[in-house]
Amino acid sequence: MTKIAICGANGKMGRTIYNCVSQREDCCVIAGIDIFTQQYADFPIVEKPEMLPEKPDVIIDYSNPASLEGLLEYCLSTGTPVVFATTGYSDEQIASIKSASAQIPVFFTFNMSLGINLLVQLAKKAASILGDRFDIEIVEKHHNQKIDAPSGTAIMLANAINETLDNTKSYVYDRHSQRKKRDKNEIGMHAIRGGTIVGEHDVIFAGNDEVITLSHSAASKTVFAEGSINAAIYISDKTAGLYDMSELVLG
Repeated sequence: MTKIAICGANGKMGRTIYNCVSQREDCCVIAGIDIFTQQYADFPIVEKPEMLPEKPDVIIDYSNPASLEGLLEYCLSTGTPVVFATTGYSDEQIASIKSASAQIPVFFTFNMSLGINLLVQLAKKAASILGDRFDIEIVEKHHNQKIDAPSGTAIMLANAINETLDNTKSYVYDRHSQRKKRDKNEIGMHAIRGGTIVGEHDVIFAGNDEVITLSHSAASKTVFAEGSINAAIYISDKTAGLYDMSELVLG
């Protein structure tokens, strides 16, 4: 049985992860990490990773980018595998995550949903077939409490498409200040914030007289929790390296 510690245990995603784990037989939560240490289940919650009562098999991080430095320090010093599911990291922080993977197993992706990562593969396939004959636009919708825009998932989709097209595309995030026709080598990125939308992403390929739209909609946070748990179990016995959802999607 895989022993999991949740970083961000008192957050919405932390509690969702616990609820999902409690219904499984292949893993258990042995501890939580959170600046709010109020206990709500049969495991202790500590303020910092170094205060964990025992070393977990793996840590799932759904906290805040500000927690990264301390979490990485603990994982590197103890050799603990870690799943990073937090969004909003800076380029420097992403670089430090990738650097850590040279010493420990690190699972890092912008979205833990299997469906979203399948969408990435489908978008890459569409881009390889349609090429430069179709304009590409990405529209993402999230709840009104989300801070970063565009979403990490939208960036992940754009990067995957751009890599397929030999990185020939540039990203345009805001058109209202540009009084000109759309450039051929653009990927448009559009963020919508409102209500309690969990997460919706559309990848639009617009050509002459036809439009192809690839879509994914999440109805609850459970899809992300289950994805992160599967990722945690997957890397708990892996060697050092950088892992992502493509291993789970493509087998």
